[in-house]
Amino acid sequence: MRLYSPGQRVAWCGVVAPFDLLNAMGVNSCFVEFVGAMLASTGTIGPLLDHAEQAGYATDACGYHRAIMGAARQGMMPVPDFLVATSIPCSGGLAVIDNLTRLFARDLFVLHVPPDEAESGVRYLSGQLRELTEFVARHTGEKPDPAKLRKAVELSNQARELLVDVYKLAAHVPSPAASRDLRNFGIVMALFLGTQAAVDLAQAYRRDFAARIADQRSGAPGEHLRLLWIQNRIQFKNPLEDMLEREYKAVIVADELNQITWDPIDPDDPFPGMARRAISIPLNGPIERRIEGLKKMAEAYKIDGVINPCHWGCRQGTGARGMIGESLKNIGLPVLNLEVDCVDTRNFAEGQLKTRLDAFMEMLAGRPSPWR
Repeated sequence: MRLYSPGQRVAWCGVVAPFDLLNAMGVNSCFVEFVGAMLASTGTIGPLLDHAEQAGYATDACGYHRAIMGAARQGMMPVPDFLVATSIPCSGGLAVIDNLTRLFARDLFVLHVPPDEAESGVRYLSGQLRELTEFVARHTGEKPDPAKLRKAVELSNQARELLVDVYKLAAHVPSPAASRDLRNFGIVMALFLGTQAAVDLAQAYRRDFAARIADQRSGAPGEHLRLLWIQNRIQFKNPLEDMLEREYKAVIVADELNQITWDPIDPDDPFPGMARRAISIPLNGPIERRIEGLKKMAEAYKIDGVINPCHWGCRQGTGARGMIGESLKNIGLPVLNLEVDCVDTRNFAEGQLKTRLDAFMEMLAGRPSPWR
């Protein structure tokens, strides 16, 4: 609501922008892919994809990014005060913000995120974050307030501790989480970091999950199979998740991005901690690190099978599927690769996907769990 309300300071950003820093400086910020997911979930994305494609954006590019350009060209995205791009998780996200910068005629700041946590890289990104603070101050006309930034970091740390508990509770057998309870959760929660809302939301999830476990209520009655979902969910209305729970008692208990990969941040010197947080996400750096993270999640959540939607147009999502599938197979975890566009219903073959899911679920049901 704030993004689309008049009189607000707005920044369109990349996925790993420091939202707590921007919140502390009075800026309503959001990663642009959120708009693509929102349009898909409301069923309004089709004409905007058509518009972008007719304007020359390639149909094999990411649907999130085509939708964003279609929406922006149609006047459906607020003109920001400035934009903050990030070099990860994908070059497509960087390119779409570059396009928006020219379309809106606004200034752009690019954060170049190193591939690992070498101290030289952390120092480099920390320096960039300090420069970003000065960039934002110039565009808002207000000097940074150290007390507000310190408070924002303290709230981020509080939310972090609560989220660690939320994910531990979700790993309980049976899980208190239904398949839809934590969809898109990790990536969207980042938008609230640095605010009391982040703490309140995390507390609500922890309280609800703990109550379900105490009452011996699972999120999906009769849980039989536990699934890990890689990268991002299918954003438009579809019957697949309900089918998994209803017909196979299979619950998506974990998404790849629903994990805490960063340590608490020092409120007195926040930029190194913010830098490490950005570097730490699973979609940054070598694929081997991402695979090790998936293995740890599979063990912690006692996963029976893994679903990878292989989002059409996502080179990172589809390009790594062979290595991910083979590595998880080596620890006894089958992986189902689905050919699907997570936002474009025009590329959604429901019957074909149901058939493949049916076969995968029947195979999982007939084999022992690697953890139990």
